[in-house]
Amino acid sequence: MTSKTSLIAGACVLALGGSLGAWAQPVAVAIDSATNPPADAVAIPADSKARAVQALPGIVEDIMKRSGVPGMAVAVVIDGKTVLANGYGTREAGKAAPVDAQTVFQIASISKSLSATVAAMEMSKGAVSWDDPVARYLPDARLSDAYVSAHATIGDFFAHRSGLPGTAGDDLEDLGFKRDDVIARLRLLPLDAWRTSYHYANFSTTIGAEAVARAAGRPWESLADERLFKPLGMKATSYRFSDFMAHDNRAVLHGYQKGVFVPMGQRDADQQAPAGGASSTVIDMAQWLKLLLADGQYQGKRLIDAGVLLPALTAQAFSARAHDLDSRSGFYGYGFNINTELGGRPSMGHSGAFLMGTGTTFKIVPSAGIGIVVLTNGAPVGAAESVAASFIDTALYGKPTRDWYAAYHGAMLGFFEPQADLSAQARPVKPAPAKALSAYAGRFDNAYYGAADIQESDGGLVLVLGPKGMRFPVRHWDGDTFAFSPAGEAELVDSLASIVFKTEQGKASGFDIKFYDDNGLGHWARK
Repeated sequence: MTSKTSLIAGACVLALGGSLGAWAQPVAVAIDSATNPPADAVAIPADSKARAVQALPGIVEDIMKRSGVPGMAVAVVIDGKTVLANGYGTREAGKAAPVDAQTVFQIASISKSLSATVAAMEMSKGAVSWDDPVARYLPDARLSDAYVSAHATIGDFFAHRSGLPGTAGDDLEDLGFKRDDVIARLRLLPLDAWRTSYHYANFSTTIGAEAVARAAGRPWESLADERLFKPLGMKATSYRFSDFMAHDNRAVLHGYQKGVFVPMGQRDADQQAPAGGASSTVIDMAQWLKLLLADGQYQGKRLIDAGVLLPALTAQAFSARAHDLDSRSGFYGYGFNINTELGGRPSMGHSGAFLMGTGTTFKIVPSAGIGIVVLTNGAPVGAAESVAASFIDTALYGKPTRDWYAAYHGAMLGFFEPQADLSAQARPVKPAPAKALSAYAGRFDNAYYGAADIQESDGGLVLVLGPKGMRFPVRHWDGDTFAFSPAGEAELVDSLASIVFKTEQGKASGFDIKFYDDNGLGHWARK
């Protein structure tokens, strides 16, 4: 996820997960936990797990019909076995190729939970730990506070509690900056309070994962293959976009435009791969769920040392503090949302979203021995989350506790609102005239976003940004204010951003872009 989407997605999961009791005590995830649930947990009705599996195809059919999502794949693990792995719908709207259990999906931010698992597996080798300072392995990954730079740990970055602002670095990725360049520029961002704040950011997870990879002495993508994917037989899973594109049986992304899903192609998320760049099938993901539910054991072999997964799967940060005494707080571990189901059982999970057209989720309830993963090829409208929630409710209580699709869909409609400052404004009927276009042209600099060119082209202006020289047509709005459509997911929802020139002696001395100014870095000065 990029831009505002990642924040909204996290909020939706926390607000609607059923759950999130601040009163719940952390519970170790053990292989025999299904026989040792929390003492105050509601008892699971007889045969409700089997009934939930039987009901699942009907749940999927209902939610696909209501949502219009073109394709979906679902897998369920119960007591260490994959009891269901099916595909539904089509890989691309309007075409016949069906989704099946081997269809490869881009899983977006579920990648964070996979990455935490890879990190735990490497930590079992003894060379690195959650509490190691990132600076020990990534000396160039500096933050604006020298003390935090020196002491912030791998766990801090996986838990989004380093103080970096929400979505930090996503704007740079949208403009074409590479992973190392994005990480190096984060030192310019202002920090919130270390370890007492929570701001969900893809490049926070990416920094933590990169530190683990540097400690291991190999690229992250190769480390994940070696530690997790190969031992579990996850042959279709990768953090490389090129590997995803090499599959013939892959899902096409679908954006959500005016209530209809439209094919959009694919999203190359290599620069934030540990946070959002993985692709997989539900068959592969079910193998991973078995590893989690067995506290690091797989087919009788221990792959993660006892206790190493526990910090990842228990609360490390407040992701959503309760707003009154009658509400529950939300929590985040290391790469996992940490919940408490309505009946008192701890659960862990994560959702993923690309506005270009991915909506995914998974959830495990270790004390019940159950897990579900749902992958869709549609933008995040709540379909994946509502399937998972309805199934978990049925497995735990015999029936869903609410209309989950109505709840999630309503919350997620905010994804599709235009994000930039001029989006909801009407252009002035009688705008003040602009100066001659030549007055605005020139080269301007910004320490965070880099140099920008304002060029005259075909009787108008073009803004050139980023290392690849991305070109944005600029049109006049009012006086020295112009407008353009920014890069990334904002463009998908028809966002319109202002560019306001400051002039001296009839010539632009600089300009401000409010869309890029959330952290006070949206000013360019003439070079």
